[in-house]
Amino acid sequence: MTDATAPTPRKNGRWIAILIVVVILVAGAAVAAEFIARSVISNTVRSLVVEKIGLPDDQNVDVELGGVVLPQLLAGRLDDVTITSDDVTLGPITGDVRAEMTGVPVSGGGAADGGTASIRLDEQQLRTLLAQIPDFPSGTVAMAAPDLTFTNELSVFGVGIPVGVSVTPGASNGDLTLTPTGFQLGGNSIDADTLRAQFGGVADVVLRSQSLCFADRLPAALTLTSATVQGQNLVASFDIDGGVLNDPALQRDGSCG
Repeated sequence: MTDATAPTPRKNGRWIAILIVVVILVAGAAVAAEFIARSVISNTVRSLVVEKIGLPDDQNVDVELGGVVLPQLLAGRLDDVTITSDDVTLGPITGDVRAEMTGVPVSGGGAADGGTASIRLDEQQLRTLLAQIPDFPSGTVAMAAPDLTFTNELSVFGVGIPVGVSVTPGASNGDLTLTPTGFQLGGNSIDADTLRAQFGGVADVVLRSQSLCFADRLPAALTLTSATVQGQNLVASFDIDGGVLNDPALQRDGSCG
C-alpha cells in the first residue's frame, strides 16, 4: 500500500532547485557587497593620500586591501593597506613610493598598528637628494651595487687630483649615511691607509663618512631604517608610527640632531 503523504521526487527536485537559486543569490549579493566595499574604501584612501601629501589630483595612486574586506569592516579594522605611487615628493626626496599599514581603524579616529614604507630613487633623483650635503660632488654619483661611487678632487699645491670613491649607503639614527669602502687613484685601487700616507690630512675630504638628515622635512612618524642599492636604484626604507593617523605631533615635521 502506497503512502499518499510522501513527497514526490518532482517536489523534492523543486525544493532543491529553489535552495540552489537562493544560495547563488546570497553568494552573488555577498560578492557584490565585497566589491562595492573594496571600491569605496580604496577610493577613500586614495583621496586622503592625495589630500594629505598634497599630490596632484590626477596622481596615479594604487590602493590594495589585503584579505576579505567585509569581515574587517565589521571588526572595525583593516588588516593590511598597501599604497603605491610613482614620482612622489616627500620633503627632499622624490621617488617611487610603497607604503604598507596594518591594523588601520575604519573610523579613522584611532592609531594603526604600524607600518613600513620604501622610496625607490633612480640615479638622477639620488643626485638631487645628495646635493644637499655641503660641498659633496653629487653630480658624479653613480650606482654600483651594493655601493655608490663618486669622484672628488684632492687639492695638492693648487692642483686637483681626482680620486674615485666607493661608499656603502646606510642609516643611523634616522640619517642617511655614506661610508667609504674603497678608492681609485690613477686607475688603481688603493686602501684608506695608502691614500692617507700619500696625501696626509688632505685626504680627509674623501676618507670621512658623510651623513644627511632630512627628518626635519618629513612627518615625525617616519624613521629611516635602511638605505640599499638595488640594481640601478637606491631604496630608502622607513618605519611608520601607527599614531600618524590621529596624532598631530607625528603628522608634523620631525627634527634633526
